[in-house]
Amino acid sequence: MSASAEPVARQSPVRTGFRWLLALIYFAAGVIHIRSPGGFLAITPGWVPYPEAVVFLTGVAEMAGAIGLMVPRLRYAAGIGLALYALCVWPANINHALNDIAVGGTRLPWSYHGPRLLLQPVIIWWALWVGGVTDWPFRRNRAAR
Repeated sequence: MSASAEPVARQSPVRTGFRWLLALIYFAAGVIHIRSPGGFLAITPGWVPYPEAVVFLTGVAEMAGAIGLMVPRLRYAAGIGLALYALCVWPANINHALNDIAVGGTRLPWSYHGPRLLLQPVIIWWALWVGGVTDWPFRRNRAAR
């Protein structure tokens, strides 16, 4: 299937609203990555090469993915890209939690880290759903018609 393919011909108002919300969140996060990279650098695992460049490029990727979600012919690819992005940054979130890394002088409790780590698969699914990559779990049962 090409990057421009979108199995869902028309998105519902609910999916459209959630697409706008995710695009806004990712765009804002991208701007923050670029303008204030310190916190992201602090949680980047030590095995990541060129952390400054990686944090900058993750900001660019977030903004590009957000814009892509808003362009119908790019939406499918953007959904996949943002899902892969969320998977790839999960180690930074794990590093943040397991090593109790202070960001801006603040250490966050497990009441933040636990839900944040558990919600990462939801964020991955969210990108795929609003990108039109999947309908799960909302797909209608064709046999029931």
